[in-house]
Amino acid sequence: MTEDIEQYPDRVADMYKDKTIFITGGTGFMGKVLVEKLLRTCSDLKKIIILVRNKKGKYPMERIREILAGPLYDKVKKLKGAEIINKVDAVEGDVMLPNLGISEKDRIMLANEVQLILHCAATIRFDETLKKAVLLNARGTKFMLELAKECKQLQCFVHVSTAYCHLSERILYERPYAPPADPHKVIQTAEWLSDDVMETITPKILQDIPNTYAFTKALGEALVVEQHGKLPVMILRPSVVIPIWKEPIPGWTDNINGPTGLLIGAGKGVLRTMYCKQDAYADYMPVDIVVNATLASVWFYIYDERKKWIFNLTSSALYKITMEEIINIGRKVINTKIPLNGVAWYPGGSMKRSKIVHYICFFLFHIIPAVLVDALLLVIGYKPVLCRVQNRIWKGFEVFEYYANNQWDFDNQESLSLRDALLNPRERENYKCDGDGIDYFEYFSTCVHAARLYILKETDDTLPAARRHMFVMWIVDKVCKGLFLFAVMYYLYQKVLSPLLAAI
Repeated sequence: MTEDIEQYPDRVADMYKDKTIFITGGTGFMGKVLVEKLLRTCSDLKKIIILVRNKKGKYPMERIREILAGPLYDKVKKLKGAEIINKVDAVEGDVMLPNLGISEKDRIMLANEVQLILHCAATIRFDETLKKAVLLNARGTKFMLELAKECKQLQCFVHVSTAYCHLSERILYERPYAPPADPHKVIQTAEWLSDDVMETITPKILQDIPNTYAFTKALGEALVVEQHGKLPVMILRPSVVIPIWKEPIPGWTDNINGPTGLLIGAGKGVLRTMYCKQDAYADYMPVDIVVNATLASVWFYIYDERKKWIFNLTSSALYKITMEEIINIGRKVINTKIPLNGVAWYPGGSMKRSKIVHYICFFLFHIIPAVLVDALLLVIGYKPVLCRVQNRIWKGFEVFEYYANNQWDFDNQESLSLRDALLNPRERENYKCDGDGIDYFEYFSTCVHAARLYILKETDDTLPAARRHMFVMWIVDKVCKGLFLFAVMYYLYQKVLSPLLAAI
């Protein structure tokens, strides 16, 4: 913006001033961006405390220091000084454990100091075992609410749910919904039964819900709803959270979930077919917009005297992009602008409306090439890889197809009122909650570029070689298609046309 926005007040940042914020899931994708945004925009806060478990022999503060040393935090350290990261602290614990695995000393400290709790921790794996998903997504939320009851200065408990946790509702409104089962009984069942027994009864418990993620997130949300009126609780329902749109690093992500995985798979030439309605659309939200909306909604909840407490952080009511448009844009980006290194074949393929046609194409263009390449790798002394990759793709299809071939819409009037409450240019700029001005080609270009750098570790100096390789693959693709067409025509000539001509 050309206008000097610093002349305007920032009521959101003022609300966070001198606050101690306790965050779960702070080492995850959204959590990392949330911490960065708090440090950069609400830097007068007192402290951010992140619940972190020991992992691979690394203590919590070791893990936090490694994360804060990453490129995502370069901008805030440049703007606010390197010492800004000293406001981030860690408490050892694990949402999977009874009472969160927090020591009595740390629990007393949290109870005395924390004003805001942002509960973002969850397993987002759709194929997670039911027992683990229940213990993390449902029981973990229950334990977090119990901790919240002990916090003497608590002003807001934020539960990050998902817009896709009530799948029987084709239009999701910003209100509570009945859970698919009693969360307390399901938690008790998960605690009592062994993993094997729990796996055996999972289909009966889930019934028509397609995965453990949606089921357990709905249970967790129900536990928060129970505390409404007793605790200052809020529920946020983001849709599919995708890489950063604007700041601090356009396109940044730390995983290959969602469209990023599709772009990489298609860009590497290993994804050739999908069973999907071309005109179907999903609901996507860049993670920086979700984080902006999260910070602003906490302010709005307190500012508006806790009247509005459920927000659908969704986009499709205003911005729709179809699966076909995403694939076409991604193909154009990878083929003409930012190719990936070492593509197995020239990117191509298509979406299929027929599941049978999709299965045939998967066998022809996924399984057969994978078997042939892996056999060749074995012969020359290397480990086979492509069959394992195709197995993962097939499992991914099982999840993807359900969501890609069903349609949900989301009412987000409360979220729109939140945008309207940001009155001046500074607040609207700092906590941008809309998609106004997005250019999908440029956005997906930054996503592919960031995926090259931060996921695939393919530096920019490899781009010229990648473009040359892509051109070679284009020639190989055209030659092979030409030879295949020639073979088909020759076969038809020999077996059909030639006998007919001889008979005449």
